[in-house]
Amino acid sequence: MFGIATESNAAVSLLQELGIAEASLSANLKALAAADSKYLRDLKINVTNALGAETLSRKEAYLLAVAVAANEKNVVLQDAFTASAVANGASDKEVAEAIACTSLLNANNVYYRFRHFMHEEFYNNAQAGIRMSIMAQPVLGKEFFELVSLAISALNGCELCVTSHEKTLVGHGTAKQRIHDAVRLAAVLKSLAVLL
Repeated sequence: MFGIATESNAAVSLLQELGIAEASLSANLKALAAADSKYLRDLKINVTNALGAETLSRKEAYLLAVAVAANEKNVVLQDAFTASAVANGASDKEVAEAIACTSLLNANNVYYRFRHFMHEEFYNNAQAGIRMSIMAQPVLGKEFFELVSLAISALNGCELCVTSHEKTLVGHGTAKQRIHDAVRLAAVLKSLAVLL
């Protein structure tokens, strides 16, 4: 996916390969490029490998990337990944659902993380009262919706949600390598979002 580049132009090359204009080059990326940081090359390799995981279709990888970008509130990445998802066959409804899933999981992650932290019977038995109708018949399909849910929950650090979604995925017959690749993609893209 990405060509070989020196550290000094790796930042611009990375953005170009993702469909992001050079004008979006952040102060963080400029600082790394100015210092001829070898990390930029590592980052390009990490992004390439994560987006190219064999267990994820190109459409799935970019829809998951849209969800991660939305979670990290990074409009530049979200716009670029949305364009790539659409170019790889994603519908507007699928893109919208990836974003909606991210929003829902942010509510769930805060709520269930609180319950987990408290270790109190009252909170554990209280009705969540968080409507989740999009989970019933997701446009993305139940397995992929769960995969996105797991990746976002991992980013947001909710142990209860992570273990619950992983268990559901394994129950659906999802290979652990696919689960691993989805979480790795989320982690790598979060590292990219930090620099943009």
